[in-house]
Amino acid sequence: MDEPPEQRQFLGRSPQYDLIILGASGFTGKYIVREALKFLALITRSSPLESIALAGRNPTRLADALRWAAHPDPPPDIALLAADVGDPASLRRMCAQTRLVLNCVGPFRLYGEPVVAACVDTGCDYLDICGEPEFMERMEAKYHESAVETGSLVISACGFDSIPAELGLMFNSRQWREPAVVNQIEAYLSLESERRIVGNLGTYQSAVLGVANVEKLQELRRSRPRRARPVIPGPTPPKGSIIERQNKIGLWAVKLPSADSVVVRRTLSILTENPDGLPGSNEDAEHIEKRKAFWSNVKPAHFGVKMGLRSLLGIFRLMMVGLFIGVLGRTAFGRWLLLQFPSVFSFGWFRKKGPTEDEVERASFKMWFIGHGYSSRDVASQSNVKPDMEIITRVTGPEIGYVTTPIILLQCALILLSNRKNLPKGGSYPPGIVFGPTDLQERLEKNGISFDVISKSALHA
Repeated sequence: MDEPPEQRQFLGRSPQYDLIILGASGFTGKYIVREALKFLALITRSSPLESIALAGRNPTRLADALRWAAHPDPPPDIALLAADVGDPASLRRMCAQTRLVLNCVGPFRLYGEPVVAACVDTGCDYLDICGEPEFMERMEAKYHESAVETGSLVISACGFDSIPAELGLMFNSRQWREPAVVNQIEAYLSLESERRIVGNLGTYQSAVLGVANVEKLQELRRSRPRRARPVIPGPTPPKGSIIERQNKIGLWAVKLPSADSVVVRRTLSILTENPDGLPGSNEDAEHIEKRKAFWSNVKPAHFGVKMGLRSLLGIFRLMMVGLFIGVLGRTAFGRWLLLQFPSVFSFGWFRKKGPTEDEVERASFKMWFIGHGYSSRDVASQSNVKPDMEIITRVTGPEIGYVTTPIILLQCALILLSNRKNLPKGGSYPPGIVFGPTDLQERLEKNGISFDVISKSALHA
């Protein structure tokens, strides 16, 4: 007879490892291993990360990834574990040995669910770097209640998707001091490089498969209870033009269909239902006060993300890539073409072998947050009134897929390992609602990701 989930978690559970990196031999995975080694207690004495293991299908490839990540130093003595997403028993054995799994095996809509299921079943925590809305929402619908019971914290989008968007929105929102109120915050993402920009192939694959699964996502949303909608002062902003020129930041921009908007809306919805945020499993009084104070200063806003480029020609090029994915992604043969020849259909932005080390080192990002709002609630309540205030903030950092993503994922993991009692007992959540009131922003600033206020100004009709 099976033990109840709550007993499975605690009876005889003494994890051997603080965290296990699954998919460590993949292109993104090896960069995450390299970042993790910086914080291993053997190297950094104050770190809560005392023991890690790498997991995947091929031990030889795992050993190669570890050597690459440790270079020029010799690789540390780290366990290499056999685990395969096609073998649920191997995943449960892996999860039983650790407090936390960092999942790097994508596309997640194809390979992610068995890992989430094993973590929830065994009661260990789960973080990933997914940017796929259908997967995230499906995991929440299917596993949230069980995760609450077993004490497994399941958090997706703990990389460039979607922490900069979540923390960036909160950072801009917290600049609006009473009596001023924010109405809309739009993010403009600019990818920059001294060389050519080469994107993460996993992001491209996720976009292609996302088109194939759009009807499934819509069906899932129709089947779920309607989420709470935050009350936002002022009228709903107009949709605006497809292409816009943002002179204040020197960019042409077009709407970007990304996970960021979806994830931010999930966080704001949960916050509407829980105005003080989510209580920790065994939260101390100091953190309770800190959590409530943090969320009292976060104001909901209409939110969207746009891709910004220096030239109008670049915008048209981006729109053509979107058109290829949107049209060809609807059929099996079209998806085969897109996935077989990514460099052709993305005009070289994505390629199977990924970027070179030099291309990674020379790339960076800027994410501008332009907030529009009103000088008071009284002004916002007037009919046909336009925003009379603007606050511009910015998040900047290194290359998004192989540098920024590992930095963010490891800092989320370190917070979870060192501060677990102040986080929710379990459940499936977006990252913002869990990590917002922690010191994640300060940690990222210490590791090369900056949050800056650019300007605060009055707008004149």
